[in-house]
Amino acid sequence: MDEVPEYDVTIVGGGPAGLTAALYTTRLGHSTKVINRGGGRAAMMLDTHNVIGVTEDVSGNEFLSTAIEQIKSYGADYERGKVESVERVESDGENGDGDGDDRFHVTAGDTEVLAKQVVFATGFSDVRPDPPLPRTGRGLHWCLHCDAYMFVDEPVFVMGTGEATAQVAMIMLNFTPEVDVLTRGQEIEWSDETDEQLRAHPIEVVSEEVSGIERGDDGWLEAMTFEDGSRREYRGGFPMYGSNYNNELPESLGCELTDDGTVAVDDHGRTSVDGVYAVGDLVPGHNQIPVAMGQGAKAGIAIHYDLRKYPMSLDEIEQAGGEVGKENVPGIGEDLRTRARVHNGSAGGAASGEAASDD
Repeated sequence: MDEVPEYDVTIVGGGPAGLTAALYTTRLGHSTKVINRGGGRAAMMLDTHNVIGVTEDVSGNEFLSTAIEQIKSYGADYERGKVESVERVESDGENGDGDGDDRFHVTAGDTEVLAKQVVFATGFSDVRPDPPLPRTGRGLHWCLHCDAYMFVDEPVFVMGTGEATAQVAMIMLNFTPEVDVLTRGQEIEWSDETDEQLRAHPIEVVSEEVSGIERGDDGWLEAMTFEDGSRREYRGGFPMYGSNYNNELPESLGCELTDDGTVAVDDHGRTSVDGVYAVGDLVPGHNQIPVAMGQGAKAGIAIHYDLRKYPMSLDEIEQAGGEVGKENVPGIGEDLRTRARVHNGSAGGAASGEAASDD
């Protein structure tokens, strides 16, 4: 393990939550490694909605690329890769070279790192219905709160058979008078009470299977055809078939999961396992970019409280000889200290950077 690079924080996942956590931990002076397999909901976005200060013409990939460059500019290490395992390993105590605190050994292909703290930001995968389907972002949409505004006064479908399908269909009546539920030949699974409630709203339940999709020149959905020969015009809609949470790694460490498969956390992203955090779509709550960014920020600040060197406690000061010498501060590592000074335009920082490279 001696040759394995060590970081204060390793973040698994590079969506809005993970990158925001990295932004905070790096700027707060903690060496940070982000390992991101790519993909995810944010990367799928053709347009960015509901992120204040970011216009809708920014795609998800553009949004994420900018964030990656930001964290790298502050000194975070970023790598594309799929993390295969995270294991807690014992660190040497007083008689060894280490400080006695356990580390997390993270493996991603040929990459291995050790980390004092690990953050999981691995999100989930939406369960996709069978084709034929519209294109994602051009008639097939996964986020009601992000995209309902797009369909004001437009014909909309909601696809599925469960409780969530019926609820989302009724919610969409807040935006448009034209809402159909498409069960695609499957048996209805929502409750009798929900069925009575749904049918009291101006919503049509279409049981026939979809046989084809019609698109306009711009690629947007225009209509669907059905096996009974009927044709219905739609601008877009929402498939409601559930989610598969990417929780295998935190579960392997013993993190508590909720009934639906999300990782249980406190208000700052701490899991039931010391040193392990989870943020973003992997945890309970609204699956929204601003929410995920807030969770990443809170986790990053909480990690800073856990790891920062100062203020020392009175016991720590006594062990250090009764006082903290000026030669022992600041607490930020030399690499990040140099990067910060260069980033902030300090001439001394540039000189330190040149000296460090000469060494």
